[in-house]
Amino acid sequence: MHHPHDPFVRVRGAREHNLRGVDVDIPRDALVVFTGVSGSGKSSLAFGTIYAEAQRRYFESVAPYARRLIHQVGAPKVGDISGLPPAVSLEQRRSAPGSRSSVGTVTALSNSLRMLFSRAGEYPAGADRLDSDAFSPNTAAGACPACHGLGVVHRTTEELLVPDPSLSIREGAIAAWPGAWQGKNLRDVLDALGHDVDRPWRELPARDREWILFTDEQPVVTVHPVREAGRIQRPYQGTYTSARRYVLHTFSDSRSQTLRARAERFLRSTPCGECGGSRLRPEALAVTFAGRTIAELAALPLATLADVLDSHRDGAGGESARVLTADLLTRIGTVAELGLGYLSLDRPAPTLSSGELQRLRLATQLKSGLFGVVYVLDEPSAGLHPADTEALLTVLGRLKAAGNTVFVVEHHLDVVRGADWLVDVGPRAGEHGGRVLHSGPVAELAAVSESATRRFLFGPLQGGAREQRTPSGWLRLRGVRRHNLRGVDVDFPLGVFTAVTGVSGSGKSTLASQVLAGAVASGAAGTGQADCASAEGLSAVDRLVRVDQRPIGRTPRSNLATYTGLFDVVRKLFAATEAARKRGYKAGRFSFNVAGGRCETCQGEGFVTVELLFLPSTYAPCQDCGGGRYNSATLEVRYRGRNIAEVLDLTVEAAAGFFREVPAAQRSLRTLLDVGLGYLRLGQPATELSGGEAQRIKLAGELQRVRRGCTLYILDEPTTGLHPADVEVLLRQLHGLVDTGSTVVVVEHDMDVVAGADWVIDLGPGGGDAGGRIVAAGRPGEVAGAEGSRTAGYLARARR
Repeated sequence: MHHPHDPFVRVRGAREHNLRGVDVDIPRDALVVFTGVSGSGKSSLAFGTIYAEAQRRYFESVAPYARRLIHQVGAPKVGDISGLPPAVSLEQRRSAPGSRSSVGTVTALSNSLRMLFSRAGEYPAGADRLDSDAFSPNTAAGACPACHGLGVVHRTTEELLVPDPSLSIREGAIAAWPGAWQGKNLRDVLDALGHDVDRPWRELPARDREWILFTDEQPVVTVHPVREAGRIQRPYQGTYTSARRYVLHTFSDSRSQTLRARAERFLRSTPCGECGGSRLRPEALAVTFAGRTIAELAALPLATLADVLDSHRDGAGGESARVLTADLLTRIGTVAELGLGYLSLDRPAPTLSSGELQRLRLATQLKSGLFGVVYVLDEPSAGLHPADTEALLTVLGRLKAAGNTVFVVEHHLDVVRGADWLVDVGPRAGEHGGRVLHSGPVAELAAVSESATRRFLFGPLQGGAREQRTPSGWLRLRGVRRHNLRGVDVDFPLGVFTAVTGVSGSGKSTLASQVLAGAVASGAAGTGQADCASAEGLSAVDRLVRVDQRPIGRTPRSNLATYTGLFDVVRKLFAATEAARKRGYKAGRFSFNVAGGRCETCQGEGFVTVELLFLPSTYAPCQDCGGGRYNSATLEVRYRGRNIAEVLDLTVEAAAGFFREVPAAQRSLRTLLDVGLGYLRLGQPATELSGGEAQRIKLAGELQRVRRGCTLYILDEPTTGLHPADVEVLLRQLHGLVDTGSTVVVVEHDMDVVAGADWVIDLGPGGGDAGGRIVAAGRPGEVAGAEGSRTAGYLARARR
């Protein structure tokens, strides 16, 4: 047993992922930073081992039913961990929050605001007091009855459903209908009901057109299908569903992302006329505080909301109002301190970046008053301007001062320098990593020659030496209006590398990923541009590539191999083997997405989902195939000694060697290596990839295409989640694209990247309403000396 006063968490024999029997002692009650290149194993140690074990012990202590689950999910592969307190994880990769969750629900600030309205709001004369539930659009008591608390109503029109009225129903006039058999069935049903399916749509009587598209009736008729070559089809009972009904049903109920997106094309959402988009019922909107409704307060930036509450501290409502207001103000203060004062309570959670979401959770934790726990954080500096990183360190210091241990997986050197203790994992990624190179005070890493982190922490910066390029032309956007950009004029240079900078919420992503991308996309299509008054120079861009951090797939079925097209190559190789030809196996036999070769117990997922009461659902390996995804007959076929499951288990690096003789496979693998993803396994489920990894996979997909003409690449924070050594690799690729005549625009906080750019556009000066203006634009040297820019000082330091 460990001594009760032992101040260390002692890990023995950790073998999760690529960890090689790691033994490490880490102090409690300290700020401990885990570093190492992407894929080195630092997350496997912090999250996969330490956090997972703390969670497992917690489950065992709280619920007998959890034991069975732990058995299914599997304990982390570790010999023993002593001295481990309970842990709270703030990982970025948590599944995206639902569409009804917002900044207010994530931080629980909405609850406090609703209590304030319920107890201290001003009610109209004679109205009854409302419970706090009545101020939430997510409860039956509060939701606007017209839009069910969604704030918008989805409508469709004949123009949307039938884009080309010259076609007949048989020719597909009703574009919104499903394809394949279902669409044919609806056509045959209409035919049986006596509608003319061969006349052009516009010649049908208005009454019939209206009924076909919008009826709520669902008549059932006997359909006698037309005989198709050699197939005898029996009559069957067919049910009619109108186009509107089909679209609305698909949009609200379908589990398939693709089908929902398709249905959405035929819908226009308009703000609900009853509640004006506020999502609440009239009784709730009749109550005010400080002269405003709860919807109006929820729409204000948090910093402004704090001012309103502060000025009404001693207003009506007596003691309970004072207590609730004070509580709201301290909690908003923490959110603002982490650089998020520009967010409003009603901002939908899915529109936040993963860094913003994690910092909101962090602010909430600071108020929870827990002590004696381990907080495990995943790159809390992601998406933070250097000016906000200082505040982050203060906040982490406060968690520690409250008697907690803070473990942080981080690449940002300022955060690393601020640590009490450093655990450096490596030396490289995948099978070349998985060892602890150093566990001790930060300064002592200077003596560890193998460490990839050492050179960046103590060496001079390798920035600024690049010859600056001259723009080959300009994209000029005038009168840009979107979010907090109000009538901004901006020029983007072509043929060079441009960095867009500014504090969180200043409008960087809006300008680059939305307005610039939108102008170029619609300019190419010749359509008008909604976000800016005018745009010139668009014709110089032949192709637009947006590389964002959205997942490459939402289920464990999509992976690296399926996304890059490598899987098709591999399946053909297996189908061409003698064993496969003898058995008559075609390429489809080697897919885990269709019946045939896959394991039917888990339907080729390799996992079965274990639903946990009150807890996020977890994946457990399938008992039949052990996670291998295929049935035993399929696994008997081998290509150069390996079966398909073993090939999918190879890392990109190992696969490059294995498929040395296969040119079709080489190109995908080469580019994945070039963007620093050699450590990922080919079959790694998309759900296990970070946002930064997803972005680099997309970039690799782009790099393997043959490029002609001028392409504009727009990347949003491409260095997120990257160790400085990986940033160098990525920058080589991006600068290489510019050298072949393309234009690269990155939204970026990493000042070393900015210092090496050809042009910088700095937005600000603050976030939200205090931002949205161009503070400085020019070469890095010019911006580094700009007045009134919060970026200038940090850029100047990076250029030294």
